[in-house]
Amino acid sequence: MVCNFFCSDSKATKKFASFRNDSEESLLAMQTSNTRKLAKLCFILIVVFVFAGTVIYCVSGSFGSKNTHLTSEKYTFENDVQTPINRFASSAPSCQNISDSQKFDCFPRGKPDEEQCIARGCCWSPASQSSKSPWCHYPTAYNTYKVVRKDQYKRGVKLILNITRNSTYPNNVQMLLVKIEYDTKDRLHVKILDANKTRWEPPYPEVPLFNSTPDDTDYELIINDDPFGFAVIRKETGTVIFDTRNVGGFIYSDQFLQMSALMPSKYIYGLGERRNNLLLDTDWQEITLFNHDVAPKDNTNLYGTHPFYLSMEKSGASHGVFLLNSNAMDIILQPAPAITYRTIGGVLDFYFFLGPSPRDVVSQYYEVIGTPFLPPYWSLGFHLCRFGLKSLNETIAFWRRNYEAGIPFDVQWNDIDYMNKRNDFTVSPAFNGLSSFVDLLHKLNMRYVVILDPGVASREPRGSYPPYDEGVKANIFIKNASNLPLEGTVWNLDGGTVFPDFSNPSTIPYWMQMLSGLYAQFKYDGIWLDMNEISNFVQGSLTGCNGDQADFSLNNPPYLPGVDGGNLNYKTVCMSGIQYVGSHYDAHNIYGYAESMATSFCLATIRMKRPFVLSRSTFSGSGHFTSHWTGDVYSTWDDMKHSVGDIISFNMFGIPMVGADICGFNGNTTRELCQRWSQLGAFYPFSRNHNTDDAIDQDPAAIGIVESTKKALTFRYHLLPYLYTLFWNAHKFGESVIRPMFFEFPLDTLTYADNTKFFWGPAFLIIPVLEEGQTSVTTYFPKGVWFDAYTLDWYRSNGDYITLNASLDFIPLYFRAGYIIPYQEPAQTTTASRLNPFGLYVAIGENGNSYGSLYWDDGESYSNYDENEYNLLQFEFTDSTLSGIPINWGYETTMTLNTIKIMGLSDKIKQIYINNQTHSEYQYYPADKKLIIESVEINLSEPFFVKWQ
Repeated sequence: MVCNFFCSDSKATKKFASFRNDSEESLLAMQTSNTRKLAKLCFILIVVFVFAGTVIYCVSGSFGSKNTHLTSEKYTFENDVQTPINRFASSAPSCQNISDSQKFDCFPRGKPDEEQCIARGCCWSPASQSSKSPWCHYPTAYNTYKVVRKDQYKRGVKLILNITRNSTYPNNVQMLLVKIEYDTKDRLHVKILDANKTRWEPPYPEVPLFNSTPDDTDYELIINDDPFGFAVIRKETGTVIFDTRNVGGFIYSDQFLQMSALMPSKYIYGLGERRNNLLLDTDWQEITLFNHDVAPKDNTNLYGTHPFYLSMEKSGASHGVFLLNSNAMDIILQPAPAITYRTIGGVLDFYFFLGPSPRDVVSQYYEVIGTPFLPPYWSLGFHLCRFGLKSLNETIAFWRRNYEAGIPFDVQWNDIDYMNKRNDFTVSPAFNGLSSFVDLLHKLNMRYVVILDPGVASREPRGSYPPYDEGVKANIFIKNASNLPLEGTVWNLDGGTVFPDFSNPSTIPYWMQMLSGLYAQFKYDGIWLDMNEISNFVQGSLTGCNGDQADFSLNNPPYLPGVDGGNLNYKTVCMSGIQYVGSHYDAHNIYGYAESMATSFCLATIRMKRPFVLSRSTFSGSGHFTSHWTGDVYSTWDDMKHSVGDIISFNMFGIPMVGADICGFNGNTTRELCQRWSQLGAFYPFSRNHNTDDAIDQDPAAIGIVESTKKALTFRYHLLPYLYTLFWNAHKFGESVIRPMFFEFPLDTLTYADNTKFFWGPAFLIIPVLEEGQTSVTTYFPKGVWFDAYTLDWYRSNGDYITLNASLDFIPLYFRAGYIIPYQEPAQTTTASRLNPFGLYVAIGENGNSYGSLYWDDGESYSNYDENEYNLLQFEFTDSTLSGIPINWGYETTMTLNTIKIMGLSDKIKQIYINNQTHSEYQYYPADKKLIIESVEINLSEPFFVKWQ
């Protein structure tokens, strides 16, 4: 249920330090000044600690026991020691022989000197100017926690850890509970919590519980007791995939949690949303995750948070690691290779996925966060939008010139221009007649989508604007320290903006009321959620972010991740903002997720059809409810090239319905760039051309690229049955839709860094032109047989770099041997296309076999699968026979197979038989190894067989 929300401790129950810590230097200075005063006290406390620890060890009798069980998740340790910072020389043995690549940063913010470094018990090793390694780093013997109790049971292990060294961050957690669960054969769960206090944990995604215990696992877990550390090992190869043992800097304080681990490989992918290369840089790369409204640029936190990575091992096996934590964080990759997580709240909640294939890893990750939603079929068509269409007449002219040009086109959009004074749930007088225009679109089998921002105008005259008045009445807006609606400002022309709290169950009926009221004005088909990071045009609020000591600590934490703007409140609301589930400090990164979930639920209820939601802000699991676009990208060749890696990464993150604004959003495009981007964008899962209000028109009809755009989009519409089947497989089985080369060729290391092309599923390869002025493209083809999708000509690669023709109106497309790809004769809309006959591309594999499938339903009902209102067909080519079998036939419709195109055929054809009847309408090209059988008129509701002699 959408309304089933988790509630954790509110801001009022949190305890924070009574002193201000603007920087790590101030913390260090404070502790150093108290060292002498603490010396005598610490000696006494150490004695007490040793005695108390010995008593607990003896009384429990369970250290290392495999048979005892924990009976409670709260523990006390009455004589916790506040260990002073140790001073020792960098010449100590634990500081020697540490390679630069394995130096873990002990002073991540500020500029330390030797005295400061040694004072916190770390090693001082000035490096050369060319080295990026930290000068202040942890020694090999930097111990912070040790195991004082261990209980092993059938499903896992529970540990109690006691602190042995306090960090320089305030409020170190003195006792930790480590829950290790063997979830499945290929999934391990390690969760580290405060043993005595409930801490923030994100209420979503709701991870399914696994009550069964696997008989065997693909992993082995090794635990070090003193100091605490663990290693996850792949049993089959002995590869250590995540190793925290003897890696310094494990810290668990109230607002700073840090853990580092050695990794087996430099081939690492994911950790978004960031503008990175597909293959991540491990040369001391800091990746900050904190949802933020900013035009994509390098080294900047963007719109979403996805602390998941996938790694390729030397054996060709793959694994994944997911940290379920919604707080702002830095993730550092260093050349060891190693990873460091630094998050400013929550708990350390790790999931390890053992694959072994990259596709397996993604599927296992989807099991935790939820599989992607199944998009309505019409949303797979082409979309057009423009910010700056200031009236209905301008919108109609924009729509008409592209529709009448014959461009395959399904969905017209409007940006905030349609609103009155840019206020949600209103329609501008300049858009009078909008309802009639939407009705016309529907008669033409087209759809209409509009934008909504989460911010609600707060300074309209009372009684004149129901979205605000009803929200105040329902008490659903985010609050400030005075328990009043926190007020910022976004697009609303009258200046004030408040923000619904979508974690509050009372917001759901409010949002339903508002969306229903908008639907009564015009029958929209989908909702576009923008600015929901939350974006705010002032820092924090119109009245600042002042409050009590807790407010100060939330808005100014002792460790600040590398966020854009240098402040957590920059371009968003105060971290001290009060939400139903806690502080905005904790819930910031899940705000867009909550809004997407609520909007999806409301749309399904209002329209009684499958919802389509597009959200800019995302979190792990958002793809269960929403699609995504990559934000305000620039009209540059570099931005276009980056979009390839972006859509691949978001398919790993569980949001396969993703695309970039075709031709770019910000700035003026050029005709050549727009033409190349339109060819690439025709094969984004979410394909939309959209740009800003202060740039030139860039829709295909306006910029003069109609024919090449039609050519690319026609091929997209041609293969929509295949794409729709891929989305169903993603929704039902956790398969990925868009795949990088290495997903299909995990043993070929030449594919690992390739971010210049991508697959639809396993079978269809898209090779865009990404450089200005090119009319050919040189690309790597892994070993195998490939077929030109236009001519069906074949090429056998031995792992070759091949130069392909790519004239300005042409994008190279290839089928991969071994697969059967369903298609349909295209029309201008998806609705018209769905009425046309089907065809099959049969790309015979090198072993003589090929396989494929087709999922089909009405394209928009909400529960087709659950109500058995769908058709599923299986295709197979083996022993010179093509067969098709309806595995399920629950959707009553006419599906006719009319054309079969077979590639890679070595047989000599004398006669064709369809269901044992001779068939004469075919064309056979023996030199090209292809056979085209036409007018077969096969009813796909019945099994069929095609043979020849």
